[in-house]
Amino acid sequence: MKVSKDYCSPLRGAKLIESLLSNLPRGPGVYRMADTHGKPLYVGKAKNLYKRVATYARPKRLPGRIQLMISKTAEVEIVSTKSEVEALLLESNLIKTMKPRYNIILRDDKSFPYILLRKDTPWAQLVKHRGNPGDDGEYFGPFASAGAVNRTLNTLQKVFPLRSCSDNIFANRTRPCLQHQIKRCTAPCVGYISPNAYNEIVEQTQNFLNGHSIKVQKTLAKKMEFASDSLDFEAAAEYRDRIRALTLIQAKQDINVGTILDADIVAAHQDGGITCIQVFFYRAGQNYGNRTYFPSHAKSILVEEVLEAFLGQFYSDKTPPRLVLLSHQLPDLELVQKALSQSANRKVQIVKPMRGIRLKLLENTIQNVIEAHALRLSESSTQEKLLEETKELFDLDKTPKRIEVYDNSHISGTNAVGVMVVSGTNGFEKNAYRKYNIKSSSINPGDDYAMVREVLNRRLSRALKDNPDQNAHTWPDLILIDGGPGQLAAAVETMEELGITNLPIAAIAKGKERAAGRERFYVPDRKAFTLPVQSRVLYFLQRLRDEAHRFAIGSHRSRRRKTVGQSLIDEIPGIGVKRKRALLNHFGSANSISGAGLADLEAVHGISKTVACKIYNHFN
Repeated sequence: MKVSKDYCSPLRGAKLIESLLSNLPRGPGVYRMADTHGKPLYVGKAKNLYKRVATYARPKRLPGRIQLMISKTAEVEIVSTKSEVEALLLESNLIKTMKPRYNIILRDDKSFPYILLRKDTPWAQLVKHRGNPGDDGEYFGPFASAGAVNRTLNTLQKVFPLRSCSDNIFANRTRPCLQHQIKRCTAPCVGYISPNAYNEIVEQTQNFLNGHSIKVQKTLAKKMEFASDSLDFEAAAEYRDRIRALTLIQAKQDINVGTILDADIVAAHQDGGITCIQVFFYRAGQNYGNRTYFPSHAKSILVEEVLEAFLGQFYSDKTPPRLVLLSHQLPDLELVQKALSQSANRKVQIVKPMRGIRLKLLENTIQNVIEAHALRLSESSTQEKLLEETKELFDLDKTPKRIEVYDNSHISGTNAVGVMVVSGTNGFEKNAYRKYNIKSSSINPGDDYAMVREVLNRRLSRALKDNPDQNAHTWPDLILIDGGPGQLAAAVETMEELGITNLPIAAIAKGKERAAGRERFYVPDRKAFTLPVQSRVLYFLQRLRDEAHRFAIGSHRSRRRKTVGQSLIDEIPGIGVKRKRALLNHFGSANSISGAGLADLEAVHGISKTVACKIYNHFN
C-alpha cells in the first residue's frame, strides 16, 4: 500500500481539489478531506481516485450538504491501494477511527463478550472474555451482552462441570469449593477426576459449542444407561441432570433455526430521517442475543447505503460469520462480500433471503427493528417537546440542540474536578462529556466560584480557538450551572472577559433542605423563580443536573483513588525510592519530613546538602 504526500495549499474548497487533479492516481484508493484545523470532514473510497475526486471540483452538480463540505475543505490526503476491496476495508477502518462529520458513522464503542475455553493450562478453563480473541484457547461468540454470556455460562456449567476459577486459586486449593458441592465443577484441583475423564468433558463442551448438541446428548444418554446397568445410580443421576440441563438450553430457542449454525442477521428500518439497525447473533445453532444501533447520517441518505456503510464499520474489528442475512439488497453487494471474505480469510456469504427458515429468522429481526425504531422516535419526540419547553422557560431565541451542564466535586478543596455533560435532541451525548482537573494554584481550597471560572474559561477558550462561529454544532445553545447566584455571576463574568455576550446561561440551585422539586433557577437580569413540582421541564432539568453531579462525583473519586498512597515527598523531583525510604526511616512520616530543619535533613544517610536544600525549599 502506497501513501501519497499530504496535499496542502492556501487554496480552499473546489479550487483546491481542482489544483490537485493532475497529481491524482487513476487506480483504487481512499481519499480524506479535512478543514483548516485538520479535523476530518469526509473519508471515501474509489475504484478510480482521479474520477471520484474530480466530481468534487464541480460542486454545483452535488447536493447542498456536499457543497458545504467542499467549501470547508482545506486539505486532501490520498492513499493508494492494490484493489478496491482493500480500499473498502481501509475506508471502513478510517471512518470508525476518525468519525468524519459528513460520513455515515456507527457509534459503537463497546466490545463484544465471548466464552473462552482456555487450553493454555493442563486443566482447561471455561470463562468469559471481553475484547478481541487471542491465541490462548478456543473462543465462542460474540454474544450481544455480558448478561447473555453469564446466563449461557451458568447453564453450561450444569452440563459440562469444568473449572471456572483462576489459576492462582486452582493451584492453592486443598479441598473442593462450593462449585463442586452444587455439581458445577468436578474438582480437578484436588484430584477428584482423572485427566482423561476431564478432557472428555472438555471435548463434549467443544462439540456442543460448535453446534453438535445432538451428538453430545446421545453420548451422555449412553453413559447414563451404562451407569444404570452397572448399578452406579449416583453417576446415572448426574448424567440425567446434565441431559436435563442440555435439553433446557435447546428448548430456549424462540425459532427453529434448522441447519443455520453460524450467522448474523442484520435488519434496517428507516423513517423520519432516522435509521435503526439490529444485529442478531446465531452461533452453533443458538441465539446469542441482539444489539441495536442508530448510525449517524444525513437524512437524505437511503437505507441501503446506510446498511452498506454499517457493515463495513461493524466488521472492521471483528470476524464476520460465514453467513450474513440482510433485510435490504446492498448497492455494491459483490464488493462488500469480497471485503468481508478477505477480512475473515474464508468465504463470507451475504444474502437477502426470500423463503424458508432464513426468511423466518429475518422477519423476526425486522419486527424487532421496527419496534426499536418506533421507541426511539417516541423518545425523540418527547425530547423535542422538553427542549421546546426549555426554550420557553428561559426565553431562548431557538430550541436548544445542545445543552451543556457544569458541576464541580472536591473534598475540602482536594482533588478538585470540574465536569461538563452534554444533552441534545437524542438525550445525553456521553462521547461529548469532559472532565477538567482543577490546576490553578491560586484557587483557595473549596472556592467553588473560582472553579467555575477555570472550567468555563478552559472550555470556552478552546471553543473560540477551534471554531469561532458560535452557531456551530459544537457550541452550546444553553449553559446550565449547578449552583446559585454566586456561581452564575462567576460564569457570566468569565464569559464577558472572553467577549462572549450572547450565550444563554442559567443556574439551578437546590431548594430548602436540598429537597427535590424545590429547585430555584437563576437567569441574568431576571428574578429567581421556581417551577411547579409536577412540571415536566423541571424533571428534565433535574435529570440534567443529576447526571452532571453523578459524572462529577465519579471523576472526583477516580482522581482521589489515583492519589491514595501518594506521599508528600512523592512530589519532590529527584527523590527516588531509596532516598524516600531513608527519609521515612529517619523521620517516621511525611509530615515530620515537611517540618524538618535543614540540618536535620542533612543528617539523614544518603541525603546530601544539595538534596537536603531541595527538600527544605520544597516545603518552605
